[in-house]
Order: sequence, then C-alpha cells, then structure tokens
Amino acid sequence: MKRVKKNPDGDLGTQSDPDNGSNYDNVLRDPVAQYGFEFNSMRMMGLAVVTLMLVSVLFSVSVVLRDPPDDGVWEANEAKSFEVKSRKVFSAEEDSFQSAEVPKELLGGLLSAEFDKKSCLSRYQSAFYRKELSRKPSSYLISRLRSYEALHQRCGPYTESYNKTLQKLKSGNQPESSDCNYLVWISFSGLGNRILTLASAFLYALLTNRVLLVDPGVDMVDLFCEPFPEVSWFLPSDFPLKTQFDSFDQISPHCYGRLLKNNNTMNSNGSSRSFVYLHLVHDYDDHDKLFFCDEDQSFLQKVPWLIMKTDNYYIPSLFLIPSFEQELSNLFPNKDSVFHFLGRYLFHPTNLVWGLITRYYDTYLARADERIGIQIRVFDTGVGPFQYVFDQILACTLKENLLPKVDKEKAIIRQSWNQTSKAVILTSLSSGYFEKMRDMYWEYPTVTGEVIGIYQPSQERYQQTEKRTHNRKAWAEMYLLSLTDVLVTSSWSTFGYVAQSLGGLRPWILYKPENHTAPDPPCHRAMSMEPCFHAPPFYDCKAKRGIDTGVLVPHVRHCEDMSWGLKLVDHQDEL
Repeated sequence: MKRVKKNPDGDLGTQSDPDNGSNYDNVLRDPVAQYGFEFNSMRMMGLAVVTLMLVSVLFSVSVVLRDPPDDGVWEANEAKSFEVKSRKVFSAEEDSFQSAEVPKELLGGLLSAEFDKKSCLSRYQSAFYRKELSRKPSSYLISRLRSYEALHQRCGPYTESYNKTLQKLKSGNQPESSDCNYLVWISFSGLGNRILTLASAFLYALLTNRVLLVDPGVDMVDLFCEPFPEVSWFLPSDFPLKTQFDSFDQISPHCYGRLLKNNNTMNSNGSSRSFVYLHLVHDYDDHDKLFFCDEDQSFLQKVPWLIMKTDNYYIPSLFLIPSFEQELSNLFPNKDSVFHFLGRYLFHPTNLVWGLITRYYDTYLARADERIGIQIRVFDTGVGPFQYVFDQILACTLKENLLPKVDKEKAIIRQSWNQTSKAVILTSLSSGYFEKMRDMYWEYPTVTGEVIGIYQPSQERYQQTEKRTHNRKAWAEMYLLSLTDVLVTSSWSTFGYVAQSLGGLRPWILYKPENHTAPDPPCHRAMSMEPCFHAPPFYDCKAKRGIDTGVLVPHVRHCEDMSWGLKLVDHQDEL
C-alpha cells in the first residue's frame, strides 16, 4: 500500500471518489489520467490478490507444519499457548458459565459452584470432553459433600478450630472433645496408588466426620486443583509431625497395630492418645488389619488426629464394616460407582496438566469416530518390548472386535469414501508396542476399510515416581485414557484402575502372562469399573478367625486380575 501512495499519478482516493466533482470530471476527460487511473487500479488489485494468496499459503503451511505434541516427548511449558487456545474454543461456553445454573448442574450436582473457574479450567471444561454420566450421584451423596465442604471450611488449616486442636497435639495434653477431628494422608508410593488411596482416605473421613488433610509431597500441588472451596486441603508445612512421616512404619511407637500388640492403646495416665498412626501399607500385619473391625473403629473415633500411610484402595473392606453399612448404601446405591464419583469430585488436573491433556486430545483424538485406549504395564524383568506381550494385545483387541484385522495380500482396500476412523491411544513405558502396532496399520490395509491411527504420548522407559515432569505426563495419560470409548488395561495396574474408574468404563483386562507366554484367552471383560483392593484382610472380627471376605456380601467379590483381591460390583447387574 505504501508503494501505491508514492505513485506520481496522484491521490487515488481522491480521483476515485465520484462525490468529488471537479477532479472526477478531469479524470473522465483526460485519457492519460484515465489510463493512469486504470493502471494504478490494476496494480492495487494485483497487490491485493498477491497479498491474499501469500496470507493463504502461509496459513496453510502453518497448519500442516505446525509443531503438535511429539509422539515421544511432551513439552510441559506451554501454559501460555493453552490459554490462547482455551479462549478460542471455550469463549462461548465461558459466557454460559456466568450463569449460576450451569455449575450447579455440572456432573449432576456433584461439584460445588463456589469456585473461580479460571483457577482450575478442568473443573468446568472437562464436561465438554466426556460423555454424560451414565449414572447420577445420589441426592444423599451430594448433600453429604456439601456438608463436608462446610466442615472443611470451619475446621481446615489455620482456622480457629484447627489452631486449637493443633496446640493440643503439640503439647501432648489430654485432648478435649472437639467438633473437629482430622485424618492426615501421607503422600506415598506411585501416582496411581496415591490417587486410589486418597479417594479411600476421603471416603473414610466422610464416614467418620473427619477433616481430610493431604500431605502435598513433592508434586501433589503441581498435579491437582483444590477440590474444596475457600480452605485448602493441603497440610501446612509447619505441621509438627511432618518431619516424622518418612519414618512412620509398623514399629513406630504410635502405630496402631503395635499399640494393640502391646496392649498399650491408652496413655499411661489412662487418657486417650492425641494421635495414632495407621499403617495400611501392603506389608501390614494382622494387628494393623484390625482397623477394619467395628470395635477398633469405636476406639479410633475418640482420637483427634489419625495419621495414615497406605498404598491400597481399601474401600471394598469399608463396605464390610457393619457400622458403615447403612451410610455407604445411602451414599452409593450403585456399589460399582464409588471411585467414579469420588474421583470425578476430587481429582481435577491443574491448568498446566490440563493443557497437556487438551492439546493432545484435540490434535490426535477429537476427530475420530471412536477412541480406543490401551494401557500396557509389564511386570516382567528384562528389556522390552516383548513379543508375547504384543501378541496378547493383538489377540485381545482382534478377538473382541475392538480393532480390525489387516489384509496382508492386498495393497489397498477402500469400501467407500466415508470411511470410519478409530484413534488408538497407547500408554506404556516402552515405545516398542506402539511402533509395532503403528507399523502394522501403516503397512497393510484393514479388512473393514476403517482408518486406524495409533498414538503414544510419551515413552519414559522406566517409572520415575519422584520426578515432576514424569508424573505430569502420567496423570495426563491416565486422564486421556479415561476419555476413550473403549479401554484395554493390564492386570494389577493402578494406572489402569484410575483411568477406567474416572471414565466410567468397564475395561477388557489383559491377563498377567506366565512363563513369558501370552495367555489364552488373552483378556476378560471386567465385572465393574471399580479398582481392586490388592491386600484385603481375611478375618471375621466377631468370630475372631480367618474367613474368605470375598463371599460375605453380593457386592464385594474377588477381582478378575488378582484372585485374592476384592472389588465392588453392583449385584443388580448381570455379570
């Protein structure tokens, strides 16, 4: 445009204005001026066309050659670009969030409306990525959650009640009766275990009217939004027992199992203890397991501070405690949706992790007709990938018609131009299984004509529990798996348990291979979406003898992937 203005033929804006009489007439009468006008007009039109073409080409190139999340590595420092994208995608929806009705109805009323949505985008935007809840939370569960939130606001960190109770803990004096009692959850084990045990601890706190306080560990603040309004659920850094968390074990003086073994549950002066440590880790002994007896719950109810360390999803055994039975039935009429509701209530990815999730989903999964998740966890030692594991995955997905077979005899099979597409998101510490499956569907056509895309967000090679970037990716991958339509998981894997339960999915479980051989059959459909309790007690508290706790009630059964484990099922369903 600057070049046009420098043209000696004059001001084109003035010459082309029919309302400017004299100049307009001169142009019409002067053939040189007329030709000059036409020439300059053509130059302007030409420049405009060239400019438009150049912009179009640059836009096309930027779309084709843009730098999406790499199949091998995720960049974790893209929060700024996510903010721009989220404004584009969710601008209309964000306007609707100004209405008070929308948050109240989010997840069937499961979530509180008393939040600033910008502080945790996933709390509101996740509804646009998920199907509607197949089951609605009970009105009683919603009411109890609102009551708990009020309790947490009254008794949470640095409130007057918290400070008063904390002083009693510091002094070691005999605790007075208080309306604020606490359960402190110690951050322990891998991320999948932490998510499952934190849900277990919250339900126990709900059942016993305690305030749950969460040890943030190295990365909990980095991964999860605050689930309760106004007051944090994270344990303050100046909590007096925090320095002892790592040393708490079965032989700790305040361990409940040891106190029972030594018949020393009360202080020497006969008063109740100010705190008790609960050791519910997989190596716990018979005395520790008495936690699941009614008589012991009566004693623990008098202790103001309970400190808990666990790597177990112990909720199934809470359903076997008689004093909790009616309350749990009111909270969860459908027994197989406990973690589904608790997980959707408690665990919202931070904006940093939500950016990882949405960028990957929008780039690779959003446009597919069907999304399939395959979660691979190999417990065998040695350097993978293992052919027998790949054979098992392929046998399961083909046998259950989750993925189509390929035709190795024909180069091209096209049944129609309107082909259906399936996007497979595969998670594994190894890239080998992804590469084998990707190459298979690239080198050969499917017999059905379906288009299959294989994607793997990361390949970390080995588990790095204490590494922040590793856990961000792990949490993002669990969440992405939960957004699929169909899911295949590995036996014994808490990673898969979290994904299936958050997504409300009843997965196909890959049987654990034995002797480096793919099992036959390769997989089995899960009875329910609930996780498995890997180390349950087998004890009859009344008879004080061993018993099979997997046959006592119809809604607690042994797990498909671990014969001694326990899981919740809805006995009304046809299994």
